[in-house]
Amino acid sequence: MKIAVITKILLTSVSLLALFAPGQASAQLIPQPWVSVGGKDGDITYAVGARALNFGVEVGTGPDGATGVDVLKFISLPVISPYVGVGLYSEDKGVAVSGGVQVGATDNVFVGAGYNSIRGFNGQLGIRF
Repeated sequence: MKIAVITKILLTSVSLLALFAPGQASAQLIPQPWVSVGGKDGDITYAVGARALNFGVEVGTGPDGATGVDVLKFISLPVISPYVGVGLYSEDKGVAVSGGVQVGATDNVFVGAGYNSIRGFNGQLGIRF
């Protein structure tokens, strides 16, 4: 019984440490840009974005010529970075919600996948400087 409790406490502590561990300050100040291509309802959608200090901005086009801006919040983990966001789009599309994950492929390249309620599913390719 005591071993199970100790194991749970240890796992919780390590998880919280990984979640809230500070990153390298210099790496956080340099924006990390990406491009995104996806689709929804047979239409191709495009977006460009950038991330700094675990926040991001993505500008994209959706179906019917809708354009918009999404503000993203990243959770920086050692290899993967999940994110959630909210945006505003034109052409009476309104508010969008989004989420996804970016994964470091190499030291300078990352890939990602996400979903935006207006632009649909998308794939991402980005650069770290």
